[in-house]
Amino acid sequence: MERTNWTDIEFTLQGLSGYPRTEKFLFMMFLVMYMVILLGNSTLIILTFLDPRLHTPMYFFLSNLSFLDILYTSSFIPSTMIHFLSEEKNISFTRCVVQMSVSFTMASTECVLLAVMAYDRYVAICIPLRYPIIMNKALCIQMAALSWGLGFLNSLTQTILAVRLPFCGKNVINHFVCEILAFLKLACTDISLNEITLMLGNVIFLFVPLLLISISYIFILSTVLRINSAGGRKKAFSTCSAHITVVTMFYGSILFMYIKPKSKDTASDKLIALCYGVVTPMLNPIIYSLRNTEVHDAVKKLTARQFWKKG
Repeated sequence: MERTNWTDIEFTLQGLSGYPRTEKFLFMMFLVMYMVILLGNSTLIILTFLDPRLHTPMYFFLSNLSFLDILYTSSFIPSTMIHFLSEEKNISFTRCVVQMSVSFTMASTECVLLAVMAYDRYVAICIPLRYPIIMNKALCIQMAALSWGLGFLNSLTQTILAVRLPFCGKNVINHFVCEILAFLKLACTDISLNEITLMLGNVIFLFVPLLLISISYIFILSTVLRINSAGGRKKAFSTCSAHITVVTMFYGSILFMYIKPKSKDTASDKLIALCYGVVTPMLNPIIYSLRNTEVHDAVKKLTARQFWKKG
């Protein structure tokens, strides 16, 4: 069957169409959460740029993570909020594909970036004397570029395979956003190739980085336990605690969505799927701010500078 011209295709995002009051409540909730995401992550990026004490590999990768979270949430939260208040929940084929592609790129990139950050902590704790040599500026830029490049390549592959499919039904996506699995289910042809490539992508971008993170922390734990002083062990653990918390939240939410028993796309399932893409980007800057004294000092320094300027 021939595919209709892309400009003629529209999708309907079903979301919670049967619960208008709930959608109005969600609009207010997501508005607040989105403001926190923009403010928190932007503040971390600005602090990392302005404060020389934060010109380290860890904060360089953290600023990449913050920028990624801003792009990721901006790809779907504004349009989702508009749909919460609108009776018309249609989205064009092009906008749907762009939304799906951007969010997929950001998610894939974050998986690799979290593994890179684990390697940075491994070198800092297990090989501290060689840390400045190994984690030099050139290598940090290359590792960050590799994370973004691999994420883009994975998304490009999945997107190209998806847009080649024919769509010939009502095109109702039972979700708030153009999520790739919901998108593929609407195709009126065999999607075995898409499912295989998605499975391979999940192995490469979910489980391989998680394995590398686990190996890094096995070596870190082994090194920390050999430290004689309790203060030294506490300091070593404190440098990793924020990253461990973020990894646990990110992979915990994703694995929960994949491992939990499959239901019939209930409202609660859709809300959980949407929230795990919002809560983690919102909490990331808060976690790193609470766990790192360098960020506290940078905030105080920037606040004092602005105060003296006004004075």
